[in-house]
Amino acid sequence: MLNELNRLLSDAGITLSDHQKQQLVGYVDMLNKWNKAYNLTSVRDPKEMLVRHIMDSIVVAPFLEGERFIDVGTGPGLPGIPLAIVRPESHFTLLDSLGKRVRFLRQVQHELKLDNITPVQSRVEAFPAEPPFDGVISRAFASLTDMLSWCHHLTGEHGRFYALKGVEPVDELNTLDPAFTLEKVVRLQVPRLDGERHLVIIQPKKN
Repeated sequence: MLNELNRLLSDAGITLSDHQKQQLVGYVDMLNKWNKAYNLTSVRDPKEMLVRHIMDSIVVAPFLEGERFIDVGTGPGLPGIPLAIVRPESHFTLLDSLGKRVRFLRQVQHELKLDNITPVQSRVEAFPAEPPFDGVISRAFASLTDMLSWCHHLTGEHGRFYALKGVEPVDELNTLDPAFTLEKVVRLQVPRLDGERHLVIIQPKKN
């Protein structure tokens, strides 16, 4: 698994420490083990998890601005846990409404000794952001309209919304709430992943 991860990182031009690589592989091992009982992801093959979960998450890291992030609808910790591993200087709140997922996240936190994540069981609309977050991240969570509607209270004036998407969501962008502005759409390059990946970055309009 480590060799496979090394090849993928090399293809993506990403440099990580040995400790970070061990944590990423450890996370995949736990995801694979817990998946049998908890059904955390439809991806069953650990090597496929490396591509579709680990690489798909960490290619976003260079585009994040700030230090405090919240991953809404994190599920089994995607993309929050891989991002927390590759950005140890940042803090990630991992929010999910399902108890079994949050139990898994707490176990990952314990076993991988991740002190820069906080797993939280809550519905996003009910979660208070004090102080506000620098960034709200979502992956396969909701439409842009729903994401902004449910999460608008989570960022400060200078916060950003980071939505991980497959194909560029042109229709969703065309109906963007006028209270928000599109900063950019980044086409992400994920080694050995079939299909497109885009990162949509949105900011609240300045008053």
